[in-house]
Amino acid sequence: MKDQPSPIRETDDDARKLARVLLRSARHAAIAVLDPETGFPFASRVLVATDIDGAPVILVSKLSAHTKALARDARASLLTGEPGKGDPLAHPRLTTQCLAQPVDRGDAFHERIRTRFLARHAKAKLYIDFPDFLFFRLKPEQASLNGGFGRAYQLDGNDLIIQSAANEEIAAGAAETVRDLVERHPDVAEALAARLKAPESASWRICGIDLSGFDMISGDFLLRYEFETLAGDADHICSNISKIAYSIP
Repeated sequence: MKDQPSPIRETDDDARKLARVLLRSARHAAIAVLDPETGFPFASRVLVATDIDGAPVILVSKLSAHTKALARDARASLLTGEPGKGDPLAHPRLTTQCLAQPVDRGDAFHERIRTRFLARHAKAKLYIDFPDFLFFRLKPEQASLNGGFGRAYQLDGNDLIIQSAANEEIAAGAAETVRDLVERHPDVAEALAARLKAPESASWRICGIDLSGFDMISGDFLLRYEFETLAGDADHICSNISKIAYSIP
């Protein structure tokens, strides 16, 4: 009997880029944890943002079942990718296996994560500082990408993370970088939305930047754009964004 061909394709740069977009463009996701009492998988829904290196972060109540599970066993899987019209299985989705790391309020990067989370989820300001809420940073270990029928890939956790010593510097000056960019180009968000064919909505704004790309938000819509190559610093990020917004197609 002949060996059946593997359904898993060789992972290439296009697959890595699609996986990063699916993870970084998610505002919510399904999370699966292990019930500490029964050992059964337990699935729920969580709001998602990303840290400066692209790692997903979640804000959860200490009273929720998935939070109690993560306190006992840090392993979790996160499913991202929105179904569109027609067959839901024809649309790309990503399952990321992670290790959940609690982020205490005294941690040096807690404020950074809080700021980035609120940029995507403004309504979370109503409860984000309640004492019974906390962040988890989900460190990707490996991932399974289904890009549609016949397009399956296996990825390493590092395929999803921005590897750069400049991450911290970018995070510290992110708000100022975006503010300066908008002051120089007041219509930059509008130009980007038009160029990237964003869904029609009231008003778009840049809600996050990193060395790999930028995020834009308008109401419930979130758009993620990945640069062709990793930027080196804040000026490089702004240059990339300006070229995308104003260059001739």
